[in-house]
Amino acid sequence: MSDVLQIGLTGGIGAGKSTASRRLVELGATLVDADAIAREVVAKGSVGLERVAEAFGPEVIGPDGEMDRAKVASIVFADDARLAVLNGITHPLIASRTAELVAQAGPESVIVYDAALMVEQGTQSRFALVAVVDTEEETRVRRLVESRGLPEADARARIRKQATDAQRRAAADAVLHNDGAPEELLAQVDRLWAERLVPLEENVRLRRAVRGGAPVLAEPDPGWAARCERIVARVARAAGEASLGVAHIGSTAVPGLPAKDVTDVQLAVGSLDAVDGLVEPLLAAGFVLVPEIDHDHPKAADPDPAHWRKRFLAGADPVQRVQVHVRVHGSPGWRYALLVRDWLRADAAARAEYLRLKRTASAEFAGDPDADRYVALKEPWFDAAHPRAEAWAESTGWTPE
Repeated sequence: MSDVLQIGLTGGIGAGKSTASRRLVELGATLVDADAIAREVVAKGSVGLERVAEAFGPEVIGPDGEMDRAKVASIVFADDARLAVLNGITHPLIASRTAELVAQAGPESVIVYDAALMVEQGTQSRFALVAVVDTEEETRVRRLVESRGLPEADARARIRKQATDAQRRAAADAVLHNDGAPEELLAQVDRLWAERLVPLEENVRLRRAVRGGAPVLAEPDPGWAARCERIVARVARAAGEASLGVAHIGSTAVPGLPAKDVTDVQLAVGSLDAVDGLVEPLLAAGFVLVPEIDHDHPKAADPDPAHWRKRFLAGADPVQRVQVHVRVHGSPGWRYALLVRDWLRADAAARAEYLRLKRTASAEFAGDPDADRYVALKEPWFDAAHPRAEAWAESTGWTPE
């Protein structure tokens, strides 16, 4: 069900993730709890527990008929081969049960996949948006000691076994800060739901891309790189084997260059016909096909419009602007996007010249929601700059990635 929005929710132990997930359910979300599913598939009397016992012996079942988790942990803790056996039993069952819960959701549902170890397991790219409950370590330690009765050393040890706060923030499209009163976290969840998740769900369901907007230049943001890594991973996962590479392109890919706060990525494919099979997976990842945009502006060195065909998708997230350019690997448009990016990264004078043009165009169309006119004003500069970029490539031995 590609038109059912799935978001990821994670946070370190003691951060308050459960509080956030409960609030989302109160607001109307459908919760898929990864930890609960992991327990369910090996519960007393389950096929999963039967298979675990076959693999590791009947002693892994306790007197109460439930799996002896401590016993199983002692078996697989230092043995990667046996851990792989356990994962081979549980992971397919977890995936199957998760798919069942998703399939049961209504057509206008927002599914919240709550997983404590999402970042550790590298599964965040499965979701159209990832929200992280972020809490300072000292606050988490205090809560674990006071509310769960853990010794301080134990609390710190558990925190250290998980991903770092920086790793989780890098994975986050939305950060929910939880160092204050519970009401403050709930207010943030409410805003996330109303201002982002509800519009995102509707945009995905109606296949409505978020485009346009006045061409306002932002100063370079250190967060652009991490955001692009998230988008690249999301696009690559959705494209699967059809992907011949996903790259960060455009102005936000040039360090130090002011730009519109929009992430552009290029997905390389073997044929544009492959895009027909990618529309649904990319929609599930939060990217909507814009069929009317089907080509780039040809350059003088290769004026045949057929060589500059592409597919274009834009993000459905009302907050995080994304544009996905799908081009055939090796085509002039694919090469040009990479060439101009790398030339501007390397040539400070060209970068300064381009910035002056961007500032002029931005000022001329300030407040104009039609971003296409801003782009059109810059096109002659790109036409003239193409031979210079090619000369730079020849002099440096540059080749596209």
